[in-house]
Amino acid sequence: MTSAATMHRINDTLSSALTWGIKREGAFAKNWAAFVELPAVTRPKPLVWTPERVEHWKRTGEKPGPVMVWTAEQTGQFLDIIKDDRLYPLWHTFIFQGPRRGEMCALPWTEVSLTDLWLRISAQTVEVAYRTYGEAPKADSVRTVLMGLESAEVLREWKARQQREREQWSEVGARVESGLAFTHENGEPIHPDWVSRRFKRLVELSGLPPVRLHDARHISASLSLLAGNDIKVVQEKLGHSSRQITSDTYTSVLPELLRAEAESTLSVVPREVSYRVHQALKIPESAFRDGLAVVYAHAASYGDLWAVGALLRHDGELLGEIRAAVRSPEQAAAAAEKLLREHCTEGSLQLVRVENLHAAVPEDQRQHLTLVRFVIGRVTASDVAGWLERAQTDDAAHEGPGQETA
Repeated sequence: MTSAATMHRINDTLSSALTWGIKREGAFAKNWAAFVELPAVTRPKPLVWTPERVEHWKRTGEKPGPVMVWTAEQTGQFLDIIKDDRLYPLWHTFIFQGPRRGEMCALPWTEVSLTDLWLRISAQTVEVAYRTYGEAPKADSVRTVLMGLESAEVLREWKARQQREREQWSEVGARVESGLAFTHENGEPIHPDWVSRRFKRLVELSGLPPVRLHDARHISASLSLLAGNDIKVVQEKLGHSSRQITSDTYTSVLPELLRAEAESTLSVVPREVSYRVHQALKIPESAFRDGLAVVYAHAASYGDLWAVGALLRHDGELLGEIRAAVRSPEQAAAAAEKLLREHCTEGSLQLVRVENLHAAVPEDQRQHLTLVRFVIGRVTASDVAGWLERAQTDDAAHEGPGQETA
């Protein structure tokens, strides 16, 4: 059955053709398409896969709505499950950059900068009766999308893999040089419908509640808003025609907002983080006051590894240390939190509060350092905020050990 939205698009196409015929050829007296009464288009609102909706889907197989989006946790699970898929970089880009499938099928490497962390959407592949055609997107959809460091690293590894495939297929004279960023092993362009079907199959294999490939745009927008980004930044990123940027001042600020959005969106997706214990964590009894203790995790990168140490004060004795092969300060902070949570579980403690103090690190060191503060309790604390304020006042009276600027 033809949807109302499709009817409107068909009518718009006919109206455009009739208008052209009236103006250029005089072939028609009226634009008859303008007299067609069409049903109203109601855009379905995206719904989040809450635990209740997931349970209903598992029990009945029914989706609560046509447009569904994963939570940040579900998104992280999906990325961890499919990380070995050949086109993992494509799925990663869909989720964090929010492009349309035709835009990714037409993206050339010449419009991707892994140094300056951006990709430019200026072409798209459209499908008609399974035949593909290249065309320029609407003016509102031509845009530059900035990437976070993790996204750039994923694409850098993908480009290296694509080069290896180019050499292998060139040896047998079967390489197709399309210049596109995402291709099959032999270099042939990927059909948009194939991308959708492959994504659907991966979702089925993951066991997660179903979402469509186009829903990845809604997921990307949801993650960006969850990260605290301005709605106009999200509109610019997705190339929505409804964005309204009218101020020169706002335009000048926009690149900075986009860069912050690109980095922070990655940070809200929980990922499985593994680490190696370098020194077992031990929190002394003297660290607890009124049943609570404050522990700082200081993380620093050394090549491909991050060293994460737990201390009571910035210049105090090391309580424990782990080494994690992660890519960003956010993932190092996640490794620290995992360490503290596991320690609390083993010691019948609870993690009362987690505060990421990354903003307190000097800006020129933020790529290589991060700081997280944890409040650990033996029992449920009724006034953690007041207790923490008193503890910080006491620390300041002793020359500020454990301050946020450590």
